Amino acid sequence: MPMHRRLPKRGFVSLTKANTAHVRMSELESMGVDDIDLLVLKQAGVVSVAVRAAKVYLAGEINKPVKLRGIAVTKGARAAIEAAGGSIAD
Repeated sequence: MPMHRRLPKRGFVSLTKANTAHVRMSELESMGVDDIDLLVLKQAGVVSVAVRAAKVYLAGEINKPVKLRGIAVTKGARAAIEAAGGSIAD
């Protein structure tokens, strides 16, 4: 029997999953800062200190304009942030 049929299937395990944090838009709303980057998220305690990247998801509402720098954003969250008057810089 060939080797690939003898071994069990394990699936796919992402190596970067532990290094990426998920941030809700409602957490951005509760922060008192308008200019947000990864360091600000770490200092506020929103994400862990060991995180290397963050991604903002559309969960909750945002009413104040915020400027995101160096943080990934989903399509829905980008539309909501820009509708509130904020901006996203890569």
